[in-house]
Amino acid sequence: MKQQPYPLNYHHDYLCPLCRQGRIHSIALMDAFACDCCQHIFSADVEQQTLTAVDTQLPMTWQWNQKTWTRVNPEGVNFGWLYLVLGILWVLLPTTIVGLASYLFPPLPGSSLAWLPWFWTVVTFLSHLLCLVWLILEYYQFPVRVYLRFLLR
Repeated sequence: MKQQPYPLNYHHDYLCPLCRQGRIHSIALMDAFACDCCQHIFSADVEQQTLTAVDTQLPMTWQWNQKTWTRVNPEGVNFGWLYLVLGILWVLLPTTIVGLASYLFPPLPGSSLAWLPWFWTVVTFLSHLLCLVWLILEYYQFPVRVYLRFLLR
């Protein structure tokens, strides 16, 4: 049996738009919601059908379309192709430099550390990729620990 669509109000509980694992419920005597999983607090604007995470560094807002949450980008913040290109360059440029150096200046054949240049190239790639993923997770305040805990249950 499908649920009927209903507008955002303080009498229903909803799927948490941030962690997508828990449910948000209204907090007594407040115009706010709280998630039972990630413990984030949200302020609601019932007229505009929006929900804003108030306990994060950057305010994140979602709009309720009576079935699911859709992310509302803040005014003046436009993530375009430039950030995608810069992220790819951040990962690939240092890896290319290290890989090219190890190709142009190979170690002596038969040396005990002949594996080191290629290993260093892989470490360079993984470390820059990890930095990029960490920046993305920090910007969006994604609760990795809570998400992994629910996946491993």
